[in-house]
Amino acid sequence: MTNRQQAPGDGAPPSRGRIAERLLPGGEEPDPRFTLANERTFLAWIRTSLALLAGGIAIEAFTSDLFLEPVRKGLAIVLLLLGMLLSAGAALRWLRVERSMRHKAPLPLPLIVPLLAGAGAVAAAVVLVFVLWR
Repeated sequence: MTNRQQAPGDGAPPSRGRIAERLLPGGEEPDPRFTLANERTFLAWIRTSLALLAGGIAIEAFTSDLFLEPVRKGLAIVLLLLGMLLSAGAALRWLRVERSMRHKAPLPLPLIVPLLAGAGAVAAAVVLVFVLWR
């Protein structure tokens, strides 16, 4: 047992560790069900991010006969960048929600939703235009 951890029955709650204390300062532990639900939501965003990354790779690898090279590369780059941004946004969203729950504050608005919706609409419009144009 390290000097930062408390033995059960010592009267003080066990420490979460240095990194957790830095990321989640103050407040009190929320109900574990809410923390686990927050983690499931984070993982759902990560799955979406991985799907966008896979889509960008697939467009670059398998659509050379469908799109002109600049369009194909542009669409693949948009999907790859969107996947990267969504992954980072998911981590930030998880942290902001966890902090809000610990301080019993209102939950923050999901800023990654408009980002995903807007970029997805642009990517779909590009595909639609080039499929109809061809």
